[in-house]
Amino acid sequence: MSNNNDSQQYLKEKFRKYNFQIKHLFLVFGIICFFLILVTFIQKLSLQTLLLNTQRWYQQDFAERLANLTATSLELLLETASQEELNNDLAAQEMIQAFNILFSQQVLQHQVDEVAIIVTHKGNSYIIDNGMVLYQYFFRDGNNLPPNSDDYQRVLALYDSIHPYMQAAEEVQSIPTDNNSFRVFVPFVPKGEFLGAVYVRNTPDFSFITEEVLANYNETALFFSALILFGLLAVFYVSSYLMNERDAARESLFTQEQDALKKSIDQQKEHLFTKRIYHTHHKAEKVMGFIKEDLRNLSAENIEESKYRVTKYANFMSRVIYDMKWYEPPLHAIRNTIFQTDLNALIRFIVKNIFLRIASDAESLKFKLDLDETFPPVRVNEFIIWEILEPLIQNSIDHGGEADNTILIKTYQDSDGEKRYITISDTGKGVPTNLLEKNEDGVQLLFLENISTKNIGRNSGYGCYLAYEISKRCGWEIKAENLEQGGCRTTLTLKTL
Repeated sequence: MSNNNDSQQYLKEKFRKYNFQIKHLFLVFGIICFFLILVTFIQKLSLQTLLLNTQRWYQQDFAERLANLTATSLELLLETASQEELNNDLAAQEMIQAFNILFSQQVLQHQVDEVAIIVTHKGNSYIIDNGMVLYQYFFRDGNNLPPNSDDYQRVLALYDSIHPYMQAAEEVQSIPTDNNSFRVFVPFVPKGEFLGAVYVRNTPDFSFITEEVLANYNETALFFSALILFGLLAVFYVSSYLMNERDAARESLFTQEQDALKKSIDQQKEHLFTKRIYHTHHKAEKVMGFIKEDLRNLSAENIEESKYRVTKYANFMSRVIYDMKWYEPPLHAIRNTIFQTDLNALIRFIVKNIFLRIASDAESLKFKLDLDETFPPVRVNEFIIWEILEPLIQNSIDHGGEADNTILIKTYQDSDGEKRYITISDTGKGVPTNLLEKNEDGVQLLFLENISTKNIGRNSGYGCYLAYEISKRCGWEIKAENLEQGGCRTTLTLKTL
């Protein structure tokens, strides 16, 4: 009993690894039906081709036999007639009637369309389809032949083309036409002398046999297909019934995994929100220090400039406070048609009032701006762009080293204005090559969390990461690369909304 339970358990484990679902049954069912229809169609075409070839061969054989029989009858009739008997008017009338019977009797058959005799006289071919003309040619005046009808011109042309071969070989020649008819030419040799040919145009029709065979085949194929169909439906029903319990369990497991995934995503968003607030906290402290300093140095001469600068600082602080309310800010608060940010003016402000204000005493750091004055307004909140540009510029400063470092910030756009670009370059020692490689998601390692170009503690590595995440929400692309002459360049690709 234990062995049976072990065997059953083994089989269950064996089949459990196969992800077999209802859609797979539909797929198997569809494939089998498709191949069944395909095989049936191919077999029907093969059978139809065989029947048509057999029918055509039999039609040709039937036409040749009928024409040969007509030629033999005419030859026997001519060979058995004596000249003395034919001088009698009654005997001549009987002979003419016999000729007419041979011509008309064949035409009465529904497969025969034309019957005639072709003779060659003085180098010309003449066609005879009348008993009187035939009698006059053989037993009276052979030179008095009526002119050929226009309906027989094509027949005479065919006969003239095969006449030399027929005269030499004395074999039956059958020429098929487009409408399943056969033009049959049988050598006409009464009393052993080749005089011409017996011509018969025959259209044998055996399509009823082909139709009957194909109809029977269709019935058999339909019955066979129905049996397979009902068998597959039975398998489908049994399989569906047996898999209901498994599908219910899978559905329950899927729901649990879905809930766990939602919780994980929410935790990741909250984690990112925490890191973003931590990183922004230092910026806020720095900006608040600038505000205090401007207020201490406020005078009548610099009041307008200070007011403009303090207003910008205050608006940035408002944005920081707003971001603290949401771990996933709504998209319309990031990019919207109501925003008309002058990107060049924003870059000048950040460089002059953030970085140069901090690095005023550092002679080794220089900034150069190459800004496109025709650059159109950007439909993204300017303080969101501030949060993107500041860590990227700071990154160029940090990995530039202690030697002279020149930061070049450039804005430009392509000819059609569909894409716009911001590049931040430096003349430092560049980014480690391994950080420019991409992971399995196609993201450069430089823009991953906890990845930094400097080693100053465990809280580093958030600036470029946050810049990348915020750029994604703006619909922008970001890429870093080392320059041949030294230094690094970060390119932001701004797609128009």
